[in-house]
Amino acid sequence: MFIGKVIGQVVATQKDDKLRGRKLLLVRPLQVENEKNPKLSEYKNTIVAADTCGAGEGQIVLYAQGSSARQADGLKDAPVDAAIIGLVDDIEAFSKQVFGK
Repeated sequence: MFIGKVIGQVVATQKDDKLRGRKLLLVRPLQVENEKNPKLSEYKNTIVAADTCGAGEGQIVLYAQGSSARQADGLKDAPVDAAIIGLVDDIEAFSKQVFGK
């Protein structure tokens, strides 16, 4: 599993039948910088992930990639390489809150 931030949505009017009705979101992977500076920073790459949780733009999410993504509900035979599998409420790293409400 990985942590990322939803930064947008992909609209595809023509796609594989197994993706019909699925929301496709742009996710920017995140990392905790280091022990001295426990804050989230964005990677430069961006992925497209099938949403299984109702995520929205700006939300921090958990996502899976590769064959693990196809284990998410309803994606067993879908041609996906990434799936959003959780919505993050809070992150603590090195005994400090990194993200939260």
